[in-house]
Amino acid sequence: MGWLIVGLVVFLGVHSVSIVDREWRNRMAGNLGEMPWKGLYTLVSLAGFVCLVYGYGVARQTPTMLYAPPSWGRHVAMLLMLPVFPLLLAAHLPGRIKAAARHPMLLATKLWAVAHLLANGGVHDGLLFGGFLAWAVADRIAVKRRGGDTPQRTSGSVNDVIALVGGLGLYALFLVWAHGRLIGIPLLPGGAG
Repeated sequence: MGWLIVGLVVFLGVHSVSIVDREWRNRMAGNLGEMPWKGLYTLVSLAGFVCLVYGYGVARQTPTMLYAPPSWGRHVAMLLMLPVFPLLLAAHLPGRIKAAARHPMLLATKLWAVAHLLANGGVHDGLLFGGFLAWAVADRIAVKRRGGDTPQRTSGSVNDVIALVGGLGLYALFLVWAHGRLIGIPLLPGGAG
């Protein structure tokens, strides 16, 4: 569990710099230069991500249950996950989806976290998914407070089609194959594991 906690602190910590002190972040980026700052940010994020993935994998081997997920939790989780991949793609593709969601990546993170908290009840699940949910809520509040919540101009609907079709394709890939192959938990009977 230690690696998971270290990974969460490092990964979410580096992603919280702008939440806690945006001016400090801007000063550091100015002092180091934007590209070296982004490189350092990426390396620290990657180190935290590796620690949390490793720690979560280790913790899953000897789980301590925090709560019993509801019997319907897995089904609701699959429904909540449906918009996650389209929202992640829409975060990088200006269009109506991005304008309507305002911060599609944060919305996707919240949906992903809630879905997984409904389907899983281990302490390690609570730490990982609860940590990401708390971070996404805090980041959304911080964005709103600093005035980054203005409606965005929309582009053509081609980006929305790409986000929807591509996102639903990614969802199907995860549902049928990738979740079982990458995470080790098949979502459908007979799925990759």
